[in-house]
Amino acid sequence: MKKEELPQDKSALDNFTREVCYVKNKDGKYVTDLSEGWEVKSVALDNAWEEIERRTEEAKQKVLNGEASPVLYFLELKLMDLPVLAGYTGFMRWQIKRHMKPSVFKKLSTKKLQNYADVFEVSLEDFKNFNV
Repeated sequence: MKKEELPQDKSALDNFTREVCYVKNKDGKYVTDLSEGWEVKSVALDNAWEEIERRTEEAKQKVLNGEASPVLYFLELKLMDLPVLAGYTGFMRWQIKRHMKPSVFKKLSTKKLQNYADVFEVSLEDFKNFNV
């Protein structure tokens, strides 16, 4: 791609970051230049964020309906999965799955709840009482 063809389309990351790309200069040599964005990537990024928002809202509704514990909501909100959360908390994946059940969550010790609250960067009270 020639330097003057480098896409400069606006995106959600417009004021946050730029992408380094290799382009050919006037002499035909490769150099680096910054791109503000590319429409195709912007659309893909917007779609990904919409999916994240949908999953987070779905998890929130499950917690509010008593179908899941706050662990599920904060897991989605913080863009984690079970292996990542297991690594941060020290709990096994099967334990985290159990902790997502409201009946099991209610019986968790303060120490375990505090562990989750610390990982999710919320207060213990907000985590326990699902204050979002």
